[in-house]
Amino acid sequence: MSIQVLVVDDSAVVRQVLTSLLNAAPGIQVTHAVADPLLAMERMRMHWPDVVLLDIEMPRMDGITFLRKIMSEKPLPVVICSSLTADSTQLSVEALSAGAVAVVNRPRGNLREYLTIHADELIAAIHMAAGVTAQVHSDDTLLRRKPVPPPPPPAKLSADAILPPSDGAAVPPSEPLVAIGTSTGGTQALERVLGALPPDAPGIVVVQHMPEKFTGAFAARLDSICAIAVKEAETNDRVRAGVALIAPGGKHMLVRRSGATYYVDVIDGPLVNRHRPSVDVLFRSVAKSAGANALGIIMTGMGDDGALGLLEMRKAGARTVAQDEKSCVVYGMPKEAVKLGAVEKTVPLDAIEREIVAQCARLA
Repeated sequence: MSIQVLVVDDSAVVRQVLTSLLNAAPGIQVTHAVADPLLAMERMRMHWPDVVLLDIEMPRMDGITFLRKIMSEKPLPVVICSSLTADSTQLSVEALSAGAVAVVNRPRGNLREYLTIHADELIAAIHMAAGVTAQVHSDDTLLRRKPVPPPPPPAKLSADAILPPSDGAAVPPSEPLVAIGTSTGGTQALERVLGALPPDAPGIVVVQHMPEKFTGAFAARLDSICAIAVKEAETNDRVRAGVALIAPGGKHMLVRRSGATYYVDVIDGPLVNRHRPSVDVLFRSVAKSAGANALGIIMTGMGDDGALGLLEMRKAGARTVAQDEKSCVVYGMPKEAVKLGAVEKTVPLDAIEREIVAQCARLA
């Protein structure tokens, strides 16, 4: 069964190129291609798509406003494809925070040539979006999309490709540390969790699966709305109370210990669980460096990255928490961690902040 795609773009040339490209891809069918969001809403009343491919700059209603409208009324997977996001990482982060599951940049010129060369990126984004589980707020049910298998993925490496597992030695007491891993839906979820924390929250390290151009702007956005400080991590940054460090896109982030103090290392390396940064890499490093001083949290996301690492944290004495299925955009990563026995406690998104504060009090 083909993925049904609705293309929304005010350029007739763009609509023609996108329709031709996607219809030529196995398992994808463009059902309608329209010039603006108001026309899109008319088509959606007649035929509900699996994925919306959406431009940002359009007449009558811009794409971000339309995206927010979709997410507030009847969510479904949306992929942004725009020339504006190529010029503005902040706009890309705004789109992701508003509910887009992926952002694909395109240039203003040489469109046909560019999209032909980069067709794999766009097609992969459509396949990924089609597998997203979105909450339908209008009737409090879950709208589940049947995933359509993407092209064969690259070899799947474990955290062993970056660092060896813990030797099981006990870790001396130190300050509390919180490690969070998340993917699809995580940008919005992290805003809610980090935005609810008090200024003296314990030191936090975060892996959010996100392209490298976006993590700096994402961290800056969080910093502007949170009581804690949030920054894109750099090697030798200290993990300390009141600060959250976001792993840079395209790099792995590890925690190391010096005396009773924690620092991060940002390194190159192969994809782990097909991701860089990888949650498993972060969690393993925390299990080795922090042990029972840590709290591991796995949140909304597709796949199983982080499940094995969270199990290592739990075996090292850390407390472990998973976001519950109802509050997840995609209950993939938490589900795999629960299946492995890595999760001590499952809580709704709005309760995660309390778990972090409680961890600080427990080790005070």
